[in-house]
Amino acid sequence: MAIVINMPRLSDTMTEGVVAKWHANVGDTVKEGMLLAEIETDKATMDFEAFPGQEGVLLHIGIGEGQTAPVDSLLCVLGAAGEDISALLQGGAPAAPAAAPVAAPAVVPVAAPAAAPVAVPAPAAVVSAPAPAPAPVLSSGRVVASPLAKRLAEEKGIDLRAVAGSGDGGRIVKRDVDSFVPETSAAVAASIFAGAEGYVDTPNTQMRKTIARRLSESKFTAPHFYLKVTVDMSAAMAARAQLNAVADAKVSFNDLVVKAAALSLKKHPAINSAWMGDFIRTYHHVHVGVAVAVEDGLLVPVVRHADAKSLQAIGAEVKSFAQKAKDKKLQPSDWEGNTFTISNLGMFGIDEFTAIINSPDACILAVGGIQEVPVVKNGQVVPGHTMKLTLSCDHRAVDGATGAAFLQTLKQYLEAPVTMLL
Repeated sequence: MAIVINMPRLSDTMTEGVVAKWHANVGDTVKEGMLLAEIETDKATMDFEAFPGQEGVLLHIGIGEGQTAPVDSLLCVLGAAGEDISALLQGGAPAAPAAAPVAAPAVVPVAAPAAAPVAVPAPAAVVSAPAPAPAPVLSSGRVVASPLAKRLAEEKGIDLRAVAGSGDGGRIVKRDVDSFVPETSAAVAASIFAGAEGYVDTPNTQMRKTIARRLSESKFTAPHFYLKVTVDMSAAMAARAQLNAVADAKVSFNDLVVKAAALSLKKHPAINSAWMGDFIRTYHHVHVGVAVAVEDGLLVPVVRHADAKSLQAIGAEVKSFAQKAKDKKLQPSDWEGNTFTISNLGMFGIDEFTAIINSPDACILAVGGIQEVPVVKNGQVVPGHTMKLTLSCDHRAVDGATGAAFLQTLKQYLEAPVTMLL
């Protein structure tokens, strides 16, 4: 009996997904644990494998490579070789998980003969479904590129014949399209110089859509208020220099902030909390989310039990997360469970800013860059180095005095880093 496999929900915020690549063709035998497809979610591109009970011959592909579909849309159909699934595709009741009503509009025109929809000549043909597509891009015989690279090229209007591939065998991959800079012809240059108007429409990615939705919900639901403090970073700079002189791995200022914030959260548990509607949840553990900028937006991988980890361990973990985020290899376990969030834009030359709370967290810390400024010490104006911190608080869960006390503790740790060892 036919088995319907729907678009899975691979993250708690996922509402739709993009099939980046199929690893199985119509007619292949599917077994438990077999890699079926790569699915791009709002946060990463993840492998999708056949679960227990999902075995049989791949009879139908409902979502082609490069296509977007909501969660629970018909992804594919498994069954016995030669099994008639025409009734299923037309809206009949399937034997396995029901999702037949969405199957009809999702059918990809991969086979011209109506009587034999399972006799697909080649899965690569599904890439040609989206239109309009430049012929050179869709001609697999002339251009070797990943499905995701082809889709991006179509969106950006890039001729793949002009793109150099960095993948295996010269295959064009996503990073090649992203980094491609077309040569400006004399005619185009002349028109730009003459003041011609123009614009480019870039479709929103799954990540960008999710960021927009969640931050809008946070900003317009949680009553934000902001507390700012200036930290003297002279001692922190000296401590970091000493540590890096003997440490195997370099310690960053961000590592110091994460550690200091984690220790401060243990002393001020009200900040380490979440608004849950009918109650406030105060966490005993400290899981610090560290915002990481990626091409399509922002991800927040989580350093778990940050208060109990060394500076080197925190640094190594953050670096690993950053690389995985850029490669879209983060897993749900990497970004779930934060109790507090830190967003650091100091490395981009930003002096100070305010951040939107990463719900359901009660607070988020915005970290600016270290500035060389005149400061007053012992009644004398001397050169100094300061850093500005801004704490965004959800007033439903945190009051001003509570947030201020947390910032004072954080300031003390950073201005006397040796106290973090006590």
